[in-house]
Amino acid sequence: MPRPHPNAPAKPPAGMRAMQLERPGEALRAVHLAVPRPGPGQVLLRVEACGVCRTDLHLIDGELPDPVLPMIPGHEIVGRVVELGEGVGDAAGMAPGQRIGVPWLGWTCGHCGFCASQRENLCDAARFTGYQIQGGYAEYTVADARYCFPIDEALDAAEAAPLLCAGLIGYRALEMAGAARRIGLYGFGAAAHIITQVAVWQGREVYAFTRPGDSASQAFARRLGACWTGAGEERPPHPLDAALIFAPAGELVPAALRAVAKGGTVVCAGIHMSTIPAFPYDILWGERRIVSVANLTRRDGDEFLALAPRVPVRTEVVRFALEDANEALERLRRGALQGAAVLLP
Repeated sequence: MPRPHPNAPAKPPAGMRAMQLERPGEALRAVHLAVPRPGPGQVLLRVEACGVCRTDLHLIDGELPDPVLPMIPGHEIVGRVVELGEGVGDAAGMAPGQRIGVPWLGWTCGHCGFCASQRENLCDAARFTGYQIQGGYAEYTVADARYCFPIDEALDAAEAAPLLCAGLIGYRALEMAGAARRIGLYGFGAAAHIITQVAVWQGREVYAFTRPGDSASQAFARRLGACWTGAGEERPPHPLDAALIFAPAGELVPAALRAVAKGGTVVCAGIHMSTIPAFPYDILWGERRIVSVANLTRRDGDEFLALAPRVPVRTEVVRFALEDANEALERLRRGALQGAAVLLP
């Protein structure tokens, strides 16, 4: 039996506070629910912080198909292990009190061709935290132990939470850009502010594209090391080697194709995007490529969470009480945040 961690939480109460989506298109509702119990292979966590992601907006707006309802959103979870389910122990490296992080990818079958080739992000049976598995907008949650990552005790929980999605998806998108030296980031939100720091540390040039007139985000990008800022439809002063699109706006794909040099890559990094408009073949010609990022792998998590302290990545967060989740989501929708919103139960 694993030895309890010095920070082992007390036995959980019978009930917990949570913010729950009952129907797409409606605001989240504050509810009081029974604390879940971990099943085989799962851990029960006391949530310390949960980041607010644009994917949560896509869920609430009904843009993601077939969600489990009612649903507690949230997939950037930092918490402490309270209880281990059957089969979880020393082999999983977990003990009560340990701080761990829970990402978007919450479960896979483990035996299909994708899972067997370390591409579990493409598993057809995959389930996702805060979408098909109850998430972290709550005081407690359960998670599959296979898809949890250790989180450094020295990190502030709120500042660590955005690393679990904004950071991981940003890292996977940057990896898809290969050795590109000039990188364009379209949409300067949570993911872009993290990955700018990584790219600058790697010696790349970062060109930040924002909504027209968003001088606050452009100043934020320059403060983090971007060498140029402008609006999404603008042409940068030099052709880009790669463009990473974090904004869910399909019209940015042709704009990014026009901005990248021959042989360049346009990476669509969101789980949802509006319709990409028709565009002339000549802006794709020249061996330009369009690729998408689908979720993340455990290898992404291990690599990025080891890299982040070396940079070091400093997340900029705005903290909200759990009951203020709707306000946090609305500010995200309006683009009225610099960095990431984080809920604190």
